[in-house]
Amino acid sequence: MSVPRNTERLTQITILTSEGTSGREAQAKGKERQWLKNQALGELDDAKIIDGLTGEKLGSPQQKPKRLRVLVDVSGSMYRFNGVDRRLERSMEAVCMVMEGLENYEHKFKYDIVGHSGDGYDIELVRADKVPKNNKERLKVLKTMHAHSQFCMSGDFTLEGTDSSIKELVKEEADEHFLVVLSDANLERYGIRPERFAQVLTSDPQVNAFAIFIGSLGDQAERLQKTLPAGRSFVAMDTKQIPQILQQIFTSTMLSSA
Repeated sequence: MSVPRNTERLTQITILTSEGTSGREAQAKGKERQWLKNQALGELDDAKIIDGLTGEKLGSPQQKPKRLRVLVDVSGSMYRFNGVDRRLERSMEAVCMVMEGLENYEHKFKYDIVGHSGDGYDIELVRADKVPKNNKERLKVLKTMHAHSQFCMSGDFTLEGTDSSIKELVKEEADEHFLVVLSDANLERYGIRPERFAQVLTSDPQVNAFAIFIGSLGDQAERLQKTLPAGRSFVAMDTKQIPQILQQIFTSTMLSSA
């Protein structure tokens, strides 16, 4: 199986969206602010996934970068069942969206991308101090994800990866801490109870941790979502849903403190 060829985003990597997101200033969470409603400009697309963090609102200017980690599932089941529901392609597309959406925003958002599979829970894909700067570098990340899922050992380290990521994030000073876990919802195969995943996902209030299930055998993802805390998990069986979900994640944390 080669790198997916039926998705425009991956087949035409050389013409990835290059338009910049708006220059509206991000604001600091936890400060007194007033939201200006109904002032969003343009339609949400993959190049504007951080609109939730750069919306029109008044408040104190952001003093420190926001910290984001994407924990992505690159396990063997991602490759094995990609032909069923395109879960690996969708995961690659989501990662590409994040890399594109945060380009040129390094002063506001510090991010890294880590993989988990049967080989381990801290597989380095993108370092926070060395993020991809162009299409060639982004494509290299996607190819690494694809190759790893094809040849890795069987197993699941979702819990370990989530726990480790949360502990790593809180070590850094940041305006806000975000963890987005991309998973194929195949936890029960490895005896991982949903309650345990929920416990780990919400283990530190300093980290806004969320799960996006991008693959499912039957109603696996929906059943898992129902057992997790409200607003902490999403099911995205269509790539078009991912930008909206990411924006919802970022916006919801701000609204909760407004």
